[in-house]
Amino acid sequence: MKSAELRAMSDEQLNLTLKDTIKNLFHLSCQSAAERLEAPSEIRKAKREVARIKTIQRERQIATAKTAS
Repeated sequence: MKSAELRAMSDEQLNLTLKDTIKNLFHLSCQSAAERLEAPSEIRKAKREVARIKTIQRERQIATAKTAS
């Protein structure tokens, strides 16, 4: 998913997407350990997706903190 698509989501949708991505990353890691992973690049993509989501969540936290003070 692109950053623009993630930024358009609400906070609840971002949390759900983050949970799904982390769950997917876990399954990919298990497949990698069992040597049944078809595309090793999927792990990297999932990690980057998690980082994107967490970055957007942090940006929103900072923005709300600035407006509150």
